Amino acid sequence: MAMQKRANLRLPPEINRVLYVRNLPYKISGEEMYDIFGKYGAIRQIRIGNTPDTRGTAFVVYEDIFDAKNACDHLSGFNVCNRYLVVLYYQATKAFDKMNLDKEKEKLTKTQAKYGLNT
Repeated sequence: MAMQKRANLRLPPEINRVLYVRNLPYKISGEEMYDIFGKYGAIRQIRIGNTPDTRGTAFVVYEDIFDAKNACDHLSGFNVCNRYLVVLYYQATKAFDKMNLDKEKEKLTKTQAKYGLNT
């Protein structure tokens, strides 16, 4: 019965199985991540940022979209080592938009330098 009810439930389009987590302690381990996020359902993969640009962030991929929603609802603002987690749904289009914007800015800067234009 519960499964039938869930099947008819419509989720907003931004909700998906991939969560983007920010404000993590830099020293957090994969095991600790599984302990925190695994309470909400089966996890397919966790990727913890390990470069200077991605430290303190992670992607958590759930097997089930409803588990991801439950984790996002409950873990946003969760305190880990005196840091409050920011848990968002990963949106590929926003990530690519930012990459494209950075490329456009770089291209503009090069063009300005080439023609001696400063704003």
